[in-house]
Amino acid sequence: MSGPEIGSAGTRPTADLFDVLVAGGGMVGASLAVALAGRDLRIGVLEAQPFDSATQPSYDDRAIALAYGSRRILEGIGIWQRLEPVAEPILSIHVSNRGQFGFTRLDYRDESVEALGYMVAARDLGAALAPVLTQAEGIELFCPARIRGVRIGPDAVEVSLAGDRPPLRARLLVAADGARSRVRDLLGIPVHGRTYGHHAVIANLTPEHAHAGMAFERFTDTGPLAMLPMSEGRCALVWTLGDEAARTALDLDDAAFLARVQERFGHRLGRLKQVGRRAAYPLRQVYAREQARPRVVLIGNAAHTVHPVAGQGFNLGLRDVAALAEVLAGAVACREDFGALQVLDRYTAWRRRDHRRVLLATDALARVFVNPLRLVGVLRNLGMLGIDLLPGAKHLLARQAMGLAGRLPRLARGLGLD
Repeated sequence: MSGPEIGSAGTRPTADLFDVLVAGGGMVGASLAVALAGRDLRIGVLEAQPFDSATQPSYDDRAIALAYGSRRILEGIGIWQRLEPVAEPILSIHVSNRGQFGFTRLDYRDESVEALGYMVAARDLGAALAPVLTQAEGIELFCPARIRGVRIGPDAVEVSLAGDRPPLRARLLVAADGARSRVRDLLGIPVHGRTYGHHAVIANLTPEHAHAGMAFERFTDTGPLAMLPMSEGRCALVWTLGDEAARTALDLDDAAFLARVQERFGHRLGRLKQVGRRAAYPLRQVYAREQARPRVVLIGNAAHTVHPVAGQGFNLGLRDVAALAEVLAGAVACREDFGALQVLDRYTAWRRRDHRRVLLATDALARVFVNPLRLVGVLRNLGMLGIDLLPGAKHLLARQAMGLAGRLPRLARGLGLD
């Protein structure tokens, strides 16, 4: 892969000029473009895969856990209204340690909200975003479009595209192109990474008993197993397994696979009767050492990829969207150069604490709950029981899970950008 192309983008008058170019039209990139639409900005969205393609990675069969704060953000940008009919509310969360006495329960009624969160299919989220993205004022789509190079100049960034397409220039380039970010690689931005030696096996299951809006997070000696409420009485399984065990699980026939899940999860939902298509994704943690440079900022998985335990990945990226949209809207209102590093530094300083908190918490959960030491197991169980018995600690945990902790963007507080 080629190194960063650094040059004077401002000396190329033949390139088309945008205010903001978003690299990546997946869930995070599309949400940012929609959030900025209608603000007298010219926005371009570059996406490698056609939006109606079965290979579009952001809009596949995965189930997405939306925190309550994420619902507010999606409401604020006009997406939730399209998504709500197919969203399944999470009314309670049961956290337990397989074969041990510790557990914690969270309930929406204790937090005075309609739900702790919601489960949606990634494809449904894509279907809600697509028409808004294609019809919104000031947004132009370039799809399919593959980025070949990036050149940063004092006044603009230039993006060259594969094929015979002319280059595009923008006052700001937002890299929202995923964990294997092409923009990040082209600019040579280093990352701190950690592989877990695990895969997340996902599938939709149909249990014997109704889930009643309850989500289960069950920690086992081989890794966490989540059973999350979906529409039509189904549950979304997210099962963390070692690499070899994940491959074995994918090769099992349906009956053997269901029996294996049943043995690890138990019978809280009765017999597991049916399973849909299975898939597995490698698990790793990635954190970009630079979140912004002049004319460029990284958001979502391009900036941080976290372990799926607790379902925080997309919610963290959506808070990036809300915070960056707010910073950019404020800069536009003050007639500032929003591609300047001093403006982008406001965004990175704001988001740093949330990023670190989620990275540390998910990594700790992934490690501590598979630690075989007996003393660690006792402390785990006492910790969960303590949270369950202390209303203050439980409330704090619920606020974190709902994406309502720390300094929140206006959109996450149910307010507009202005």
